Amino acid sequence: MTYATSNDSGRRVLAVRGGLAVLGLGLATLLATAVWLEPNPRGRGTHQQLGLPPCSFVMLFDMPCPACGMTTSWAHFVRGQLPSALRANIGGTLLAAVAVVVMVWSLACAVAGRIWLRLPSDRVLVLLAAIVIVITLTDWIVKLVSAA
Repeated sequence: MTYATSNDSGRRVLAVRGGLAVLGLGLATLLATAVWLEPNPRGRGTHQQLGLPPCSFVMLFDMPCPACGMTTSWAHFVRGQLPSALRANIGGTLLAAVAVVVMVWSLACAVAGRIWLRLPSDRVLVLLAAIVIVITLTDWIVKLVSAA
């Protein structure tokens, strides 16, 4: 039977802190990028400012895809323009809000060297992801029906 030495424990703690810091800084980078972007007044297409191509779904089917407006919703969200963010993409707005919460939490835990609050179970995380997906798809269907 092997026992972890204090050195192994220290490495694990450092690895967890590093992982949390990378997660927090990655989310901070995404949010900072959203600050840099100017929300497209059409409610979608803001991602093209990053050098990305127009939405293939729109080009092929002449209708928005479920993800259309997500980048725009983040650009509005970081400016505190919540109604505009929700109009652009409700799921994107929810993801931006989650990104802020997880960013703050992960950076606080990385700095403090301990996990604050209990992590949700895998089942809860899957349920939350499913809720965001259902909301995003429902928002998309409503937009398609409204446009018809």
